[in-house]
Amino acid sequence: MDTLGLFMLLILLFFQWTAALAAEEITWTYTGLVGQSEWSEYFPDCGGTSQSPVDVITTQAKYDPSLIPVTPLGYSQHGNQPFTMYNNGHTVVIELPEWMGLGGLPWLFTAVQMHLHWGSDGPSPGGSEHTINGQSADAELHVVHYNSELYPNMSAAMTQKDGLAVLGVLIVTGEETNPAFNNILDYLSRIRHADQKAFIPAFDVQSLLPEDLGRYYRYNGSLTTPPCHQSVIWTLFHERVQISVAQLLKLEKILYSSKAEEPDRMLLQDNYRATQPLNHRVIFTSFSAESGKELSSGEVTAIVIGVMCGCVGLAVIVRFIVKTIRFFKLLQFEAVVVNSSTSSWDVLHNNRPAPMPRTKDSEKEKEKKQDMAMNSTSEAEKKEEPSLSPQSVP
Repeated sequence: MDTLGLFMLLILLFFQWTAALAAEEITWTYTGLVGQSEWSEYFPDCGGTSQSPVDVITTQAKYDPSLIPVTPLGYSQHGNQPFTMYNNGHTVVIELPEWMGLGGLPWLFTAVQMHLHWGSDGPSPGGSEHTINGQSADAELHVVHYNSELYPNMSAAMTQKDGLAVLGVLIVTGEETNPAFNNILDYLSRIRHADQKAFIPAFDVQSLLPEDLGRYYRYNGSLTTPPCHQSVIWTLFHERVQISVAQLLKLEKILYSSKAEEPDRMLLQDNYRATQPLNHRVIFTSFSAESGKELSSGEVTAIVIGVMCGCVGLAVIVRFIVKTIRFFKLLQFEAVVVNSSTSSWDVLHNNRPAPMPRTKDSEKEKEKKQDMAMNSTSEAEKKEEPSLSPQSVP
């Protein structure tokens, strides 16, 4: 390489170095002069073709039977050392110990930190970064890991295509309080302003995750904040996690994106990036479309009404059948009564004594009685004759 070429290379490296320093010094926001639409001007990767978050269209997701459940490693073994939590002006970050990791991926990944994204004004459209079939959740939890098999640390891994793995948990609101999230929410008052840091008691990180770790969406994407490096293997869980409305409002109302010394306080709200084009990418799913089909509220209502109508119809049919059976049993019983009455009359009629048949012995006895009667008559006549003869003599 000649002197001119070496000189040009040094100039190029100098400009890259100064550009990197300038990018680090730029204070980006979600809205304003350096808002989302301007990120790509200051951070080139933010204009890439594999950006995150994305809208997951479930009918277009491709089932991959080789996707096994992810395995949190050491998430429940938090130890006695406290966690470090801080407000970076964009979100709340909880640093995780290096013994926590993630299995179920082609490489072993070591946990680094977790953070949250949310909206404003309580349960409302927006809040989560990823959406499913165009529907957002109220908030979203991200647990960030780096590829510790291939790279020595987070800084080295975050610029590589296979460098990071992030778990995405969609959060919805309901009536019940989620005690696991109070391990974070109860200490937000200690870091209300940007750049504030506090120690919080260690807790079971796995309690923040959904119970079903086997059903998820997988795709290659990026960090959702500048510098937007396209180095993330995303795992977005299908099952949502629920917190109460009061917990969500606490998350939305207590933190500031401004520093404590700044006169104008700005609430830290709506810290989620809009969904990005999918472009050439394919979203894979670990479960079949039949087992993980999304149902809208209207579809659920229709199913409930259909089940109720079916139960009513079944009850009417059963009642009709029971009445029919009773009717035929009644007819059969009446027929039996009539038949039994007729049979009783026949029995009484047939119980009359039948005339005795005449036999030869009875005829002989009759003749004998007649002979005896004639003999008796003859004897009487004989007795009368002697008494009459003397009287007849003159």
